[in-house]
Amino acid sequence: MAVYTEVSFDEASSFVASLQLGKLQSMEGCSGGIENTNYFVTTDQAAYVLTLFERLTAEQLPFYLHLMKHLANHGVPVPNPAANDNGVILHTLKNKPAAVVNRLKGKSELAPGITHCTLVGRMLAQMHLAGQDFNMQQPHLRGLDWWNRTAALVVPHLNDSQTRLISSELTYQNEIANRPEYSALPRGPIHADLFRDNVMFDIDRNGAPKLSGFFDFYFAGFDTLMFDIAVCLNDWCIDLQSGRSDPDRTTAFLDAYQSVRPLTPQEAIFLPAMLRAGALRFWISRLWDWHLPREASMLKPHDPTHFERVLRHRISAQT
Repeated sequence: MAVYTEVSFDEASSFVASLQLGKLQSMEGCSGGIENTNYFVTTDQAAYVLTLFERLTAEQLPFYLHLMKHLANHGVPVPNPAANDNGVILHTLKNKPAAVVNRLKGKSELAPGITHCTLVGRMLAQMHLAGQDFNMQQPHLRGLDWWNRTAALVVPHLNDSQTRLISSELTYQNEIANRPEYSALPRGPIHADLFRDNVMFDIDRNGAPKLSGFFDFYFAGFDTLMFDIAVCLNDWCIDLQSGRSDPDRTTAFLDAYQSVRPLTPQEAIFLPAMLRAGALRFWISRLWDWHLPREASMLKPHDPTHFERVLRHRISAQT
């Protein structure tokens, strides 16, 4: 989340009122994330998130919004897009596509333990099962084709060692993607960006962590379910200082996931390759945001060297 398009209080007030969401009381720009303009808005009815989409088009956005509504209707805790009087959930504000969703309770856990990883693993599996009867499809727009295109843009900014790494890993991932066994892996709508800051936790009546929701589905797409798992393992179960995998959190996450949706034998075989794919995807995107940034109020690009370390560790663990 960032602020690329400034929205005044009066503009936001008129917008939320048109959706029957109440009278605007406060609004605040969000500093996290990098893709869209986001504001926390509070009315006399509830707390919401107002999003203006800066890269995604009005043709692409129905997939994300209707996926969120589908998951919400299937009991998965995700933001539910607000509809107007005609039932439309994709709107326009400041000549940009826009949406308003309910704000989830709690906060993100940026130093997750085994309990948090267990909760996320179990809910991710439930989300994957709930998505199997979703009747819309859209490619994962930050998948392999995007990696190949974007790598060419960032390579001029890399040193020789980094250039060799990104080139060799792209060769490997393209080869993996061409295998018939890979094409046969279970697929469906995936979140594709389920990092620590895209999950909210509250506290239950006993004082224990309670998962209150997944959010920011705007990288979602139709892809292998294993890629979603790999993205999570590369964030929730990684030591941020070293980039190394934490075995206890990894085991907790995978055990919880498989208690709901057991992995197929082929999925287990491809897990190491998918862990490398997940690390490569976010290394490339962070290189892109770091070296070729867009102007935005409150924008804070992430350091790309973290996922370079994760990728090198994932390769080393497999060889």
